[in-house]
Amino acid sequence: MKKIVLTLALTGTFVLAGEQYSMSAADKKMYEEMLENNPADIFVSDGEEIFEEEFGGEESLAKFLDVSEKDLAKYIAGFPRYVKKMGNVVGLDQVLQAMEVEQGKKKDALDSEKIFNTSAYVKSLANDLPVSIDVKENKEIENSFALGKKLYNTRRGYRGLSCNSCHSLPGSVLRTQSLPSLGGANAGGTWPAYRMTLSKLVTLQERSRGCMKDAGQEPLPLGSKEMVALEVYITNLAKENKKVVTIPGLKR
Repeated sequence: MKKIVLTLALTGTFVLAGEQYSMSAADKKMYEEMLENNPADIFVSDGEEIFEEEFGGEESLAKFLDVSEKDLAKYIAGFPRYVKKMGNVVGLDQVLQAMEVEQGKKKDALDSEKIFNTSAYVKSLANDLPVSIDVKENKEIENSFALGKKLYNTRRGYRGLSCNSCHSLPGSVLRTQSLPSLGGANAGGTWPAYRMTLSKLVTLQERSRGCMKDAGQEPLPLGSKEMVALEVYITNLAKENKKVVTIPGLKR
């Protein structure tokens, strides 16, 4: 039986649609080929070089986070998380910024290629480990999770859509693109990812901003309390679905 769900952006309602709106055969073939040789690997390799040469590698990161090197990968699998030294719930990209400041260097922007590539490499250190974010670890992460859940379900913008409007029903299709359940699709464990339509590496927060623009919403700023909270909520969906970290991901 054909998938028949389509989300209409203007109304938030659902009507019938056919399989002709899903990924084309050519795109599927390209996707399968890229799974074997993800173009983002080159960006992650670049991030590794930057991480070792400019940030001091795993030893420096473990010291900054106050964890042992042997526990570093497992700790990374729990991001976003509350970092006491920074006084906030933060993502790995913000940790890298804080390391730059601590080392007396100029802080790179969160949307810079340097931060994108380096944060992708750092997250890849946790590859094959379960997504282990703990939204009950402390009051700060509990509050962040609650805010993220609220944002995920709040309709806003001139189209009156929320994240949940489009991602609550697996198999939905919008503008010829399948819309997955974010927990089932492991959004929290597969971004940063290579986006085939943009031919570049993209982070979860940057992808979320793209969704917001498409939904007629004002995009949340990268690294803001609200955007990090949304990432916390989405990452916890991956944990609930027993997903593992797989970086870099590959997305249409």
